[in-house]
Amino acid sequence: MCDEHSMTDMAEAQLSRRRLGALTIGASLMAALPRAANAVDVKESNVTIKTPDGEAEAHFVHPAAGKAPAVLVWPDAFGLRPAFTQMGKRLAESGYAVLTINPYYRTAKVPALPAGLDFAKPDDRAQIMKLMSTLSPATHVTDAKAFIGWIDGQSAVDTGKKMGTTGYCMGGPITMRTAAERPDRVGGAASFHGGGLVTDQPNSPHLLVSKIKAQYLFAVAQNDDQQQPTAKDVLRDEFAKAKLKAEIEVYPAAHGWCPPDAAVYDQAQAEKAWSRMLAIFKTALV
Repeated sequence: MCDEHSMTDMAEAQLSRRRLGALTIGASLMAALPRAANAVDVKESNVTIKTPDGEAEAHFVHPAAGKAPAVLVWPDAFGLRPAFTQMGKRLAESGYAVLTINPYYRTAKVPALPAGLDFAKPDDRAQIMKLMSTLSPATHVTDAKAFIGWIDGQSAVDTGKKMGTTGYCMGGPITMRTAAERPDRVGGAASFHGGGLVTDQPNSPHLLVSKIKAQYLFAVAQNDDQQQPTAKDVLRDEFAKAKLKAEIEVYPAAHGWCPPDAAVYDQAQAEKAWSRMLAIFKTALV
């Protein structure tokens, strides 16, 4: 199990890899994302999903016509917010039914955190880590099962095709637990600047690779790699042993570079990672 101390340790490690003021929340800081090439019309709604632990708020967006492969999105430590609904809509325009969830629904409704928080400020950091400490491998699995169950009940979802899952920062390891819990459903996954993918704990996500059947993208931040240079090699070895395709690349960008509301947002590198995710989903979600 991942207790409060290990969650705190993960947050501490991520903080040490960020520049001062590296991540903030605020619509005023959010970059406009390019529209998907050959974008389809979509429908979007805010939904509430019942789980064994309560009711989770989420954003669901899908092509307006027909059925599409599903993608479950796990946000970073700042939770569900406009940047993630924007990314969800963009992914749906590429032909996917996208569910982005509030990971903190047990203790906080959207917005779970106020705008403008900064990990480098002690009071802000305490708020974020308090919410992070409410999550664990057990909650990850409980939620993965509940959210996949909901997704598969939607008429816009093509359950005859594999589904995908993506995760940012703390969401990276959650994708691995999701893929390991439902290898029959998850065919493709992507971790963007994921934290805690390889640890020395018995519940380290990398130990789950033998249970996974998904193709993977691991887009690693340059400063994360500097802090833990062997993690990428451990992941490569585990996926090779499992005979699974995994694209593992260190990007010349700072931890947190993908969401468009991040102060370290790097459009060129974010677009590269996005395009690699789409390439994997095109071949894996069939």
